[in-house]
Amino acid sequence: MLCTRLTNARFLTMDPDHPVAHDLGIWRGRIVGLDEAVTSLPAHEVIDLQGATVLPGFIDAHVHLAWTGFKEKTPSIAGRTGIDEVLAVVEEAVTRKGSPGAWVSIAGYDQRALGRHLTAAELDTVSHGHKVFMLHDSGHGCVVNTAVLDLLPAGTPHDSGFLAEGAMGAARALRLPYSQDELAQAIGRAARTCLAEGVTACAEAGIGGTLFGHSPVELGAYQLASEKGLLPLRVQLMVSADRLRPVAAHEADGIPRALDLGLRTGFGGDRLSVGALKIYTDGGMMARTAALGSPYEGLDHSGQLQDDPDVLADTIVDGHLAGWQLAVHAIGDRAADVALDALERAQRLRPRPGARHRVEHAGLIRPDQLPRFARLGVSAVVQPNFLRYFGDDYAAIMGEERAPWLYRGRAFLDHGITLVGSSDRPVTDGSPLRAIQFMVERASESGRLIGPDEGITVDEALRAYTVAGAFACHWEDSLGSLTPGKLADLVVLGDDPRRIDMSRIGDIEVVTTYVDGRESGKSAS
Repeated sequence: MLCTRLTNARFLTMDPDHPVAHDLGIWRGRIVGLDEAVTSLPAHEVIDLQGATVLPGFIDAHVHLAWTGFKEKTPSIAGRTGIDEVLAVVEEAVTRKGSPGAWVSIAGYDQRALGRHLTAAELDTVSHGHKVFMLHDSGHGCVVNTAVLDLLPAGTPHDSGFLAEGAMGAARALRLPYSQDELAQAIGRAARTCLAEGVTACAEAGIGGTLFGHSPVELGAYQLASEKGLLPLRVQLMVSADRLRPVAAHEADGIPRALDLGLRTGFGGDRLSVGALKIYTDGGMMARTAALGSPYEGLDHSGQLQDDPDVLADTIVDGHLAGWQLAVHAIGDRAADVALDALERAQRLRPRPGARHRVEHAGLIRPDQLPRFARLGVSAVVQPNFLRYFGDDYAAIMGEERAPWLYRGRAFLDHGITLVGSSDRPVTDGSPLRAIQFMVERASESGRLIGPDEGITVDEALRAYTVAGAFACHWEDSLGSLTPGKLADLVVLGDDPRRIDMSRIGDIEVVTTYVDGRESGKSAS
């Protein structure tokens, strides 16, 4: 007997051997058959989906759950366009904080809305003895007041209170870590938001590191969230390369640096596991710190690398030698050169054709870099919603020649490069359906077309959020398609993305999700 049979639906399986089905059977959390293989079998429960469209649960291959969860509860200046408006929000948050000397966090900072960066001196006027930390929406910078600047090591670079990249990391390090319980609650909040948007599995893009880490024992917080029932979807954890340390392993192992006990990609189960090693090579376009080969339009600089190129390359090579899958953050084309050079060197030293290394973001990739991606077997993990929401700005700062190279789609596929969809939430909207719409039409919210030749088909975009996401996370044996034997993770949609006008894809209703064959919000029977 089946546990559950889902019927009267249009199942888009993403499996070329059985692309469309009308019935799907579930037994003990797995798909056991489609159509005639299950329609004659008795079932404990038969659920009529009333003609809905069903896809494999979306996989978001690059998210920040803890950051998302904390941001939801942090006072925000998002949408404010005047300095006085911003300072009023800060002062209100400071007033609520109480005792002087406490840290006050503010979210939603983006200098583009204000026309310039806020300054420490301006924050001082409303700080009232508190330490103010205002995180840039990109996660690659912050503005702090003088009370924080005074605590930083002498010589820490800043621009009137704006700290970028490593300098921001130094400011974050001044604060006490969050507790595991606080982290677990934040992770749970973000996970429920993902589930509501049809995401049933995701890759957390870097725990324990200087830039985005929240605690030196952050992995334990995810275990706690799972144990408390706060984690309703599958999570794979990328570990920040900051956590690597020299080890005296046997010379035959050839491992110069590792995590304690040699922990690496693949440890864990089907609900919570360790994924790639996260390595940052540059910053972000919003903060103008992505490392480009030539200057930003209208500016006299071309961003910055996170460290000396040789240091970055050594970290990439050491991670490869230690057996990790690598997720190399590289947004600008100069950063991509550093990443590709190092990955090529790593594969030369110890060939690992099945490593499935990834470049996270791949935000600006020149035509000459595409064959190198393909030759090295590197996946491109892109965030289409960046251009949906920030595309007008990004196109302007790249200029006419480079704008078509932003967050490519068609060029990656035409070169045989695995194209993986993701959100980088909470940097911007995490909805896979809105991202899929952008991948097809390449239009920003204003209607501006950005690299229209990079548009792909709806099927290809859906694949980026299902089959390709599973491949990038080494989940292809259990997720990514509605194939018998795989885990029963599904998203039920109010319409078929392939049958409606592409301008409406982002507005399709997510009716419900299933994880392990159980509808979200329902307990096991």
